[in-house]
Amino acid sequence: MRYRYKTSMTCSSEILFDIDGDVVTNIEFIGGCNGNLKAISKILDGWTVDEIAGKVLGNTCGGKPTSCADQLARAVLKARDEARGD
Repeated sequence: MRYRYKTSMTCSSEILFDIDGDVVTNIEFIGGCNGNLKAISKILDGWTVDEIAGKVLGNTCGGKPTSCADQLARAVLKARDEARGD
């Protein structure tokens, strides 16, 4: 299933990804630091929701309480919960 997540307090405005069960693929950030976000997308492609959350949830950027990576973790957790009906 393709999922779209509107980010908050980051340079990227949206994150798109596919989620099949617990596995996340085809991660795409709209806006933000192009090179860094392409790298994050490639590195985390094929990881599970728990693996992504375990590595990047809580990551901050500058003085902000979040980051694009943290927003990705929040997005995949939300997508999984919605798919489960939580």
